[in-house]
Amino acid sequence: MIVGGRMRPVSDGELYERHGRALVAFAASLVGPSDAPDVVHDAVMALFESGILAEAENPRALMYRAVSAKAKSMQRSMFKRRSRERRFTESVVYHDSEVLPEVAAAVVRLSQQQRACIFLTYWEDMTPTAIGDLLGVAEGTVKHHLAVGREKLRKVLQ
Repeated sequence: MIVGGRMRPVSDGELYERHGRALVAFAASLVGPSDAPDVVHDAVMALFESGILAEAENPRALMYRAVSAKAKSMQRSMFKRRSRERRFTESVVYHDSEVLPEVAAAVVRLSQQQRACIFLTYWEDMTPTAIGDLLGVAEGTVKHHLAVGREKLRKVLQ
């Protein structure tokens, strides 16, 4: 930045102040609004800690590239985690000889919360109150996930 005819280095804080909002909006377009602030924080902090941002010819472009890379990394991690969860769920559900394969496949496609409530209700024969106590959520939350999960199963299995 040129100040009084001299080149003055721009601090990390000033760079973030200038580009932070736009970076979060950019990250939201890549990973969604709930994860965007975390992606920007992790990417920008890594740049700040490395010291390369101060020497960059185009710090803004470097920040955008870092956010893009962090978003890709996060998406890969989430995909791998979901894949691991799905494989584990499949191994638990499919090994029950009383469960039809199409039912098991439908259960595996439910959200984690819905799967938990369905599994604990039908495989472990637990009440919504007991499930809520076990998972640390309200009984109403359990009933909601059961209702939504049952409806999804009904649609898939009909």
